[in-house]
Amino acid sequence: MDKKALAQLLQQVASQNLSVEAALAKLDTPQTADLGFAKVDLARQQRTGYPETIFGAGKTARQIIAIIQTMQQESPYVLCTRVDAEKAAAVQAEVPAAQYDVTARCLVVGQRATPKTDQTIAIVTAGTSDLPVAEEAALTAEVFGNHVTRVFDVGVAGIQRLFDQLDVIRAAQVVIVVAGMEGALASVVGGLVDKPVIALPTSVGYGSSFQGLSALLTMLNSCAEGVSVVNIDNGFGAGYCASVINQLGVS
Repeated sequence: MDKKALAQLLQQVASQNLSVEAALAKLDTPQTADLGFAKVDLARQQRTGYPETIFGAGKTARQIIAIIQTMQQESPYVLCTRVDAEKAAAVQAEVPAAQYDVTARCLVVGQRATPKTDQTIAIVTAGTSDLPVAEEAALTAEVFGNHVTRVFDVGVAGIQRLFDQLDVIRAAQVVIVVAGMEGALASVVGGLVDKPVIALPTSVGYGSSFQGLSALLTMLNSCAEGVSVVNIDNGFGAGYCASVINQLGVS
């Protein structure tokens, strides 16, 4: 039960439209659902404000379906990341409400959270090859109730493209910078904006990029203030963190 549902329950008790015993019965729900292969966290939204997200890689379609169906009993929406097209089709055959984003490689089931603030999160990418990770971040932020602005393909090789979009980027409350290769874009953006920058390295690049390690180290060593870094290709983590920052102080 999330905070909004809990507040409604308490209001019903206060107005004597619901007995204390009935309210306790509603609150006395399992914290987890044991599916054998997974223990689904049913109370995560109550604790953190966000429901559990399914990491689809390594799970079978049947396992994902079972987890989705369990989570639907407690959450109005379910996000599943890292799902390939074949697995997504198998899930959709059993869960027709599941919508698949082929670029983000994510499944979304149910009603997305209504944006809690007019503040925006800007997703800025160095190149088109970074789009799958960027869209995972963008979709995560949107599912969790945020407005997202996309600024794509503005890397340092043609830095004038970035300057053309600075007004859009500066208008955001949080900026996620997605870059592979040497990962320099995060430092550049960090030196141009007065908002938190979440640097998201991708595994895009030639051999000496070491599957994103070069970009990760560049971002970790950024001399620009206000830049924090998530793991390589972790679009979900960046979108989640940006959502938390964007909604600070919003009831």
